Order: sequence, then C-alpha cells, then structure tokens
Amino acid sequence: MPGLIGKKVGMTSVFNAEGRALPCTVIEVGPCVVTQVKTIEKDGYAALQLGFNDKNEKHTNKAEKGHFDAAKTTPKRNLVEFKGFGDEYQLGQSISVELFAEGEFVNVVGTSKGKGFLGVVGRHGFGGVGQTTHGQHNRLRAPGSLGGSSYPSKVFKGMRMAGRTGGERVTMQNLQVIKVIAEHNLLLVKGSVPGCKGSIVLIEK
Repeated sequence: MPGLIGKKVGMTSVFNAEGRALPCTVIEVGPCVVTQVKTIEKDGYAALQLGFNDKNEKHTNKAEKGHFDAAKTTPKRNLVEFKGFGDEYQLGQSISVELFAEGEFVNVVGTSKGKGFLGVVGRHGFGGVGQTTHGQHNRLRAPGSLGGSSYPSKVFKGMRMAGRTGGERVTMQNLQVIKVIAEHNLLLVKGSVPGCKGSIVLIEK
C-alpha cells in the first residue's frame, strides 16, 4: 500500500465541529524523494523507494552517494519501499504530505518505547500474590506457580513471565487523519502512535 516516511513530533488536541476535544499525534511527514523505482520487468515487483531525513555527505559512502546522485537528490538517512503507487511518480520526484486527505484512515508503523527488563506486574499487569499482601512480606509481586513438578516437569511455551519489554515493531491501524498542514509538512492523526518524540514512523494508506 502507498505511504510516506515521517517523524513523530508530539501530541496535542484539537476541537471538532461538535466541540469535542480529540487527542492527536503530530507527525512531520516528508517531503519524501523517490530514490529508486522498482519494476516487475527488472526487479520482479513494482515499488517505490522513498528517502527521508537529510544525511551529511561526510557520513555517506561512495555506493550510497552514487545511488542518490542517480536520483539527483541529497543523501537521505531513511530509505523505505512502498508498493501500490502506480506509474505516476518518477525518479527524483518529491512526494509531500498532501498524499493524505482529511477524514481518511491510515496505518502507522513504528518502534515502541523500550522499557528494559520488567517483572510480571509491569509487563503483564499481574496483581501480585493473592492481589493483596496477606503477610507475604518478601514476594508481593511474584508471578506465582509456573508449571507442574513431576508432570509435565517443564514450563510451557508462551508462559507469561518477566522479560525484556518494548522496542518492538508495532502497527496502529485505522487512525483517522484529523488535519493536514501542508505548508509545514505536518499530519495530525487521532490517537497515539508507537515510539518516542523524534522516532521514525511509516504512514500507510
């Protein structure tokens, strides 16, 4: 599906026509430059490679520099392929946030915030031993029983236990576009999107 690359700016709220306050995420979208056009004849599938976020030439190797010179654009830090654009875009062409329209629904893909190693209370919302203390002075947030001892003598796969949390690829589906501010390359979508401020996200139609 067609889409663009953006950067999460932060959150705000706007009022709709009925006077309700809508929580929105502000995303700086594009402009994205077409750095490569892939075709069925040459590559086996049709897609556009888009570049976003300017990169210092000092940190660009010769192979990357040749790739961007072919598109007649400055080096880009983030490159992502999108399908479903069709034949209307050419190499070196810029695609702006005007690709999206107010009122339509989009999917936003990003990397969630990393939370490190968490126990079962923080990771899965467990209530602790018996939901209350009841004299358990040293194991209030313990996970409880994990499995049988003599049979089956193992812990089943998928058991909810402590472990590393966050830092995963997350897709938020069907977020409504509240406002498109083309002059500032900003997109306001209803609800929250994964990641912290400044993180890279993909917006797909």
